[in-house]
Amino acid sequence: MHIVIMGCGRVGSTLAHILEDNGHSVAIIDRDPQAFRRLRAGFRGRRVTGIGFDRGVLTEAGIETATAYVAVSSGDNSNIISARVARETFGVDNVVARIYDPRRAEVYQRLGIPTVATVRWTADQILRRVMPEGAEPLWRDPTGAVVLAEVPVHPAWIGIRAADLEPRARCRAAFINRMGEALVIADDTVLQEGDILHVIAAENDMDRINKVLAAAPGKDD
Repeated sequence: MHIVIMGCGRVGSTLAHILEDNGHSVAIIDRDPQAFRRLRAGFRGRRVTGIGFDRGVLTEAGIETATAYVAVSSGDNSNIISARVARETFGVDNVVARIYDPRRAEVYQRLGIPTVATVRWTADQILRRVMPEGAEPLWRDPTGAVVLAEVPVHPAWIGIRAADLEPRARCRAAFINRMGEALVIADDTVLQEGDILHVIAAENDMDRINKVLAAAPGKDD
């Protein structure tokens, strides 16, 4: 695949190296030619100096044959504008824009432009490490209504099928982390000691789910 990246900062240069190592063709755009110093000496992709939403610059980067476009410059507006040009002018379906303002990110997600809201993502990752288990979701949809969350489970649930846990807790069991490996839950998956359960549920229902699973299952659960 050919991927065009706008922004040769730490994120952009790292993505370029990973994609190239995986056998893809890469072009990276930055308005500052000094930014390309972040690229390793053996980088074989194109280095294009210019503004990422300029049509001539995008054409020079090979946007017309690109499978994906990634905008990870330091400016929210530049990232969104360039992502829209890549999609609406050049027909690139797979576009992603980095956004620092999470409120903007939600708006653009609803408009069909996938975004990574770096401030909210970073805050969530930190909170997951300093707060009790289950305090912060691993993922939430752009509206904030649905979350994927790690949920502590009372030892009394061990030995119960995950499929049987769902109607009792009234939630969808997504996957289990077992000894460092993620396992997609099947009909015959049984909770074992040390398993870390992840569920998908409405965010406003998480308090109830946490309370149900933190206690031993009752006869009427």
